[in-house]
Amino acid sequence: MTALGLIRRLCLAGSLAGGALTAYALAEARAYTLRRATVPVLPPGSPDIRVLHLSDIHMTPRQTRKQEWLRGLAGLDPDLVVNTGDNLAHHASVPVVIEALGPLVDRPGVFVFGSNDYFSPTLRNPLRYVLPDDGTRHTTSAQLPWRDLRRELTGHGWVELTNTRATLEVRGLRIAFAGVDDPHLGYDRLDEVAGPADPDADLRLGVAHAPYLRVLDRFVEDGYDAILAGHTHGGQVCVPGIGALTTNCDLEPERARGLHRHPAASGPGDPESAWLHVSAGLGTSPYARIRVACRPEATLLTLVARS
Repeated sequence: MTALGLIRRLCLAGSLAGGALTAYALAEARAYTLRRATVPVLPPGSPDIRVLHLSDIHMTPRQTRKQEWLRGLAGLDPDLVVNTGDNLAHHASVPVVIEALGPLVDRPGVFVFGSNDYFSPTLRNPLRYVLPDDGTRHTTSAQLPWRDLRRELTGHGWVELTNTRATLEVRGLRIAFAGVDDPHLGYDRLDEVAGPADPDADLRLGVAHAPYLRVLDRFVEDGYDAILAGHTHGGQVCVPGIGALTTNCDLEPERARGLHRHPAASGPGDPESAWLHVSAGLGTSPYARIRVACRPEATLLTLVARS
């Protein structure tokens, strides 16, 4: 074989491999998956509470497969829905999101916003999905109808946790919440929610879109039992056997998705720590609908009594 022939074969092999990887990444981004986890966080003798954690839906009107899958989650019959933001990816998405949530919006629910509830997604360098956050914030694109989304969700009874505290009763248990606006955009106002968590509550939950360490540290310092966040997309482009390469925030990649402790080195018996659940989310930017070794997800968290 001539050198030119070898080069041509190598180029062809590379093209085929690249095409196969792209096809896999496109398919993975549509392989919606329900995760389940058990969190021992309730007082002894408490009934279990089933919490559906939704995040990073990034909905556009034409994503009918995602809408159908999301609509089916109502069959899980959760006691509480926690939505950690980035619901929108198109100016016409609000009615689509509400319709896809279906009966879930009539369940007790709380929510915060993410950057892609506020601003339209833009075409960006795909390499950013495997590189650390460079500090760039895209706040000059067209605004999305986040006020309409807020009106719809609160109109159905969901509680907005934008830099505020709230309390809900779920299955006879009093749950105290603290939430912040999107930390990725610097919209969080921790001073507005700072202070000891409600000592009379049966459960104390912190809620944020992006799991920045300053937010997690504050919630732990104030005595919250668990924290729910999204934003990371689980790394979105992961390496099998290694995991996420980046989180698009200052959380380390090892905790890009799933259930962990915060601080990371603490254990369940450590009184100065909390459970942390980071959702890998259901969507992506419509300009980069790819995932590698990181399926889109929603999570059903079963909160149970501490042993």
